[in-house]
Amino acid sequence: MITVALAEALKDAALPWQPASGDRFLIPHRGMDEAIFHIAEMTIEVHDHFGRGVIKFNGTTEWALDSVAQEDVLWLPREDQLRAALGENVVALENDSGQWIVTYRVAGENRRVVDGDAECAYARALVDLLAG
Repeated sequence: MITVALAEALKDAALPWQPASGDRFLIPHRGMDEAIFHIAEMTIEVHDHFGRGVIKFNGTTEWALDSVAQEDVLWLPREDQLRAALGENVVALENDSGQWIVTYRVAGENRRVVDGDAECAYARALVDLLAG
């Protein structure tokens, strides 16, 4: 799973998110930073409320939550979502002695990032791609 710092960097870089079933997120800076939530039918749903995305908790959650604005949560994209966001810019994913290396294209040149976690490596590449 990507780090909170990488998730915040992706949010700051304006990575678009259309919440869907199976997506992971957390609610930062409210004393629940360690709790990872998953959007799932019947328990945590996404609704449109006066043009704003709202994530609604349907009574099965142990916390006293009713709903939270989408902009107040932090999406933790999965590896497949990160790869999809990188699209045709991905050149390769390799593992060398436990380190994941993502090679990707930016402005016609290949770049590489290295991380001990494949999702984090993809996230680092995406942050760079969105920045430039």
